[in-house]
Amino acid sequence: MYTIYRINANELDNRFLKALKAMFKNKEIEIAVCDVTEIEEDETAYLLKSPANRERLLKSIENVSHNRNLVTVNLDDLQ
Repeated sequence: MYTIYRINANELDNRFLKALKAMFKNKEIEIAVCDVTEIEEDETAYLLKSPANRERLLKSIENVSHNRNLVTVNLDDLQ
């Protein structure tokens, strides 16, 4: 099982730890902690690095803001 939790550090408490222990009972786990804003900035910088990708992403943002060229997906079809 692979689970990502996004939580403010101030919200970490014993309930969170108990929930982790219950979910992964008797299993060895790995916990990695990072600052979310750094990840988001790194991903954005990476995606915008390529001129072609940058143009495509900016065009897509423009299309969404003008409600153009949108694709509708029926979630029931994905199951």
